[in-house]
Amino acid sequence: MGKTITEKIFDAHCTDEPFTGTYVLKLDAVFCHEITTPIAINDLVRRGKDRVFDRNRIKAVIDHVTPAKDSKTAEQGKIMRDWARRHKIKDFFDVGSNGVCHALFPEKGFVRPGYTIIMGDSHTCTHGAFGAFAAGVGTTDLEVGILKGVCAFRKPQTIRVNLTGKPGKGVYAKDLILEVINKLTVKGATDCVIEFHGPVVAAMTMDSRMTLCNMAIEAGGTSGICMPDLVTVKYLWPFIKKQYASTGAAVQAFKKWHSDPDAEYVRVLDINVSKSAPRVTVGYKPDESKEVSAVKGTRVDQVYLGSCTNGRLEDLAIAAKMLKGKKIAPTVRGIVSPATPAVFAAALKRGYIDTFMKAGMCVTNPTCGACLGMSNGVLASGEVCASTTNRNFFGRMGKGGMVHLMSPATAAATAITGVITDPRKYL
Repeated sequence: MGKTITEKIFDAHCTDEPFTGTYVLKLDAVFCHEITTPIAINDLVRRGKDRVFDRNRIKAVIDHVTPAKDSKTAEQGKIMRDWARRHKIKDFFDVGSNGVCHALFPEKGFVRPGYTIIMGDSHTCTHGAFGAFAAGVGTTDLEVGILKGVCAFRKPQTIRVNLTGKPGKGVYAKDLILEVINKLTVKGATDCVIEFHGPVVAAMTMDSRMTLCNMAIEAGGTSGICMPDLVTVKYLWPFIKKQYASTGAAVQAFKKWHSDPDAEYVRVLDINVSKSAPRVTVGYKPDESKEVSAVKGTRVDQVYLGSCTNGRLEDLAIAAKMLKGKKIAPTVRGIVSPATPAVFAAALKRGYIDTFMKAGMCVTNPTCGACLGMSNGVLASGEVCASTTNRNFFGRMGKGGMVHLMSPATAAATAITGVITDPRKYL
């Protein structure tokens, strides 16, 4: 019987099996941000274990509330800064150089095929787009990871999702992952890795693959994962070109991680995307989505473009193209948060920032703040947001607020009209 990519990564990283079915994995990287890591830092200090296993394999950022909005968030940032300086952590990204972690760390070349990565953040699953096993963990596991460079997991089962056909006009990765979650449900992939396959995935950019994998957790998945290929290699080439004779050689080397043709899956889901349409969530769970035609005309108060799901350059390009020469509705607040300084700079150079501002949108620094209702776009009770983020839980972006998840294209169209709008009329 063949093996899945996850099983291969587990085999390559397992250092111990203390209990049957529980595997201790050596970690290639531990990612940290200022919301969950300070708790771990303080506990390690309290226990007299204020150490790090490898300062070069720990990557840290202040990204959720940046700059700090109050004394509490300022204190969280201070704990991170002091810890990073104390342990001489080279890759620490503070205000000015920071960005949304799940966009910034891949952009810096910190994610590679076959890696094991943990972070105290559920959307760590994003990094599976590179063919890595990446998972969000709790405080205790994060502490052990920081201290010892290992983490214990039960080997997850794998669900294979095959995306075939050709996406129609106005259908993007966000629409497809909302459709996948709708079919799997929010608990359908619990304790599973979701493998994405098929010609649709093969044709996707890394930005789009990260969008797919980012929301695997919304179906309950431990991680989302794609097979590393030439697209992966080209994205990583500036960081790996000294290790391989050519891009072709790198592609061949990374094939060792590919799932075997006879690998066993707990479920296989086939979706012909030729029949897919732009989708929008309608309730308070990510699996509650419908085709945009079923909810068009729904009033919104705010439109948000950004987050670890859809704040990359590709996403901003889609929205800017639709908004160029137009104004957003006077009843709508439009907020754009490029995911990283590099994305911001590229968007500025290409004229996207100018387009957003002329359309009447507010452009902010890179931050996660609005996505979880902490800063830079919090909703008032009863307000509705059309958002490119990943969660529509009740009160997610502000107490009493309602969130409709959608693609950057649908969000841009909605900003123009002030009500949920099918983006295909503007493409």
